[in-house]
Amino acid sequence: MRRDIFHAIADPTRRAILSLIALQAMTPNAIAEHFDSSRQAISKHIQILAECKVVEQQQHGREIYYQFNPKKMKEIDKWLEQFRRIWEQRFDKLDSVLKQLKTK
Repeated sequence: MRRDIFHAIADPTRRAILSLIALQAMTPNAIAEHFDSSRQAISKHIQILAECKVVEQQQHGREIYYQFNPKKMKEIDKWLEQFRRIWEQRFDKLDSVLKQLKTK
């Protein structure tokens, strides 16, 4: 199954993992310590994040560290841009209506 960035951020645990590793690279065990879930469940979440390329892994000796890939989040920003334009247009129209009401 092909996964994308939206699949990665769909789960609250994966979003929490991203928040953790956005600050610093961490090993799977260090990540798992922050959750009540099993180590295996956290590993599955990390695997999904890696498949979506939101996290990258680096080997340091015997340890694997996972780090956040901010470039991948650009896909979300590009997708949201279309809605941002709509919202801005609607807010501009609302501003115009409010100004007209205020002058009356």
